[in-house]
Amino acid sequence: MGFQLQLFLFLAFVPVILAQEVTNAKIVVEGTRAIAENDDNFICATLDWWPHDKCNYNQCPWGYSSVTNLDLSHPFMAKAIQAFKRLRIRIGGSLQDQVLYDVGNLKSPCHPFRKMKDGLFGFSKGCLHMTRWDELNHLFSTTGALVTFGLNALYGRHQIRPKDWGGAWDSSNTYDFMNYTVSKGYQIDSWEFGNELSGSGIGASVRAEEYGKDLINLKNIINDLYKNSNSKPSLLAPGGFFEKEWYEKFLQVSGPGIVNSLTHHIYNLGAGVDPHLVNKILDPYFLSKVSQTFVNLKETIEKHGPWASAWVGESGGAFNSGGRNVSDTFVNSFWYLDQLGMASRYNTKVYCRQTLIGGNYGLLSKTTSAPNPDYYSALLWHRLMGKEVLAVDSDASSFLRSYAHCSKGRAGITLLFINLSNSTDFIISLQNNMSMTLSGEAQGLYKETPFMRGFKKTVSWVGSKASDAPLFREEYHLTPKDGYLRSHTMVLNGIPLELTNDGDIPRLDPVHVHMNSLIQISYSGVA
Repeated sequence: MGFQLQLFLFLAFVPVILAQEVTNAKIVVEGTRAIAENDDNFICATLDWWPHDKCNYNQCPWGYSSVTNLDLSHPFMAKAIQAFKRLRIRIGGSLQDQVLYDVGNLKSPCHPFRKMKDGLFGFSKGCLHMTRWDELNHLFSTTGALVTFGLNALYGRHQIRPKDWGGAWDSSNTYDFMNYTVSKGYQIDSWEFGNELSGSGIGASVRAEEYGKDLINLKNIINDLYKNSNSKPSLLAPGGFFEKEWYEKFLQVSGPGIVNSLTHHIYNLGAGVDPHLVNKILDPYFLSKVSQTFVNLKETIEKHGPWASAWVGESGGAFNSGGRNVSDTFVNSFWYLDQLGMASRYNTKVYCRQTLIGGNYGLLSKTTSAPNPDYYSALLWHRLMGKEVLAVDSDASSFLRSYAHCSKGRAGITLLFINLSNSTDFIISLQNNMSMTLSGEAQGLYKETPFMRGFKKTVSWVGSKASDAPLFREEYHLTPKDGYLRSHTMVLNGIPLELTNDGDIPRLDPVHVHMNSLIQISYSGVA
């Protein structure tokens, strides 16, 4: 029997009869080779430092979700992380470069963050006590999380001008903290240096030349502290917004083999207070604008840092804590899933969502720790989409977003369709380029790869017959509860996704549809 095609269909509907258009679309998937490759653990979520009194737009959306005060014992939290098997968690954020580590020969007082008018982002320096670091690592080890920790890159520096910081980075506090981490046997997948200090910076900036030299120093520290370790953490940088000249310069200064991955941040929806957020999310032309950033970063890596890979180190859609009753609702998954698909095409290895919990854009509710709709989008992606990214050609309008990957953990292909239109249903016919490629092979023009050999043994497509047994595909239809785009409840194949009575993540079961049946992607409706 051939493989099962999986369709990860993301759509929404309004439960009233509206005049609508039905359009035929042809989708061609090039299933013979990967155009890009993700990491096995592509999905990542962040934990931030913001205290409860971080407020903006007449609201204080963080509650007690900070790295320093989050309730780590909440059972929903652990179960939500464990559902991924290996969820990447990145610890970092705006206050990262003001965190002091209460260990070793720290000379400064180590107090909690407090509001301070002249402080960076309006707050004083804050403290990470080692008892809290112990508690965090207990959570990480019991849930199997892969941890990235963002280090303070301003320690020892001083402010020269309003946003420019200079002077030498003092690595002593970082060394003591990392040494403590190694001595306790805590597993850190990667260390990241600084937060949004690149280019013109957000709040503060550091010159690329100084930053590049600091990375060499940090790499030496990692090599020294982990010289007796079986696994050495990778080094990530710079954790900021992409600015071509700055990125090129720090790569030239740091040189080959220092930085393992380049991290950049994306908040392409604008301010969280923007009343037009939903319109932006449903506008394919607006969503596509950010693709140029992925193109530019890919070119920068190829020309100036081919030893490094690309990560989206932080992305929350809308900045300043996200959009209230937008970023934590169903409609945000149009943006989120499209971002995951787009980033994948440009060889992005990891995509870190701001946040796991906290602000308006948390995958989990900051008050109950129960999943918001985007959590289920992330989990389905993690379970269905393999790391090999396939090319997709479509004759449909730009309102139908189409992405294809090799299926995760088994033979086959998984396709993601997102319908951004509020008035059109798409009837899809699927084709593949297998016959064209195989005819080329017969003429000696195509060299078969191990990937292709395995694919030929298992592949069957819509309308083809690989055995006498009937073939079915799996479909996952995502819709909002009651047809309301800003619903806080996501529905999978007609079943609301809610925690079980025991607080467990619900089953995410597909519907099985005969391979020869039509594929219909319904319209998205209105907010």
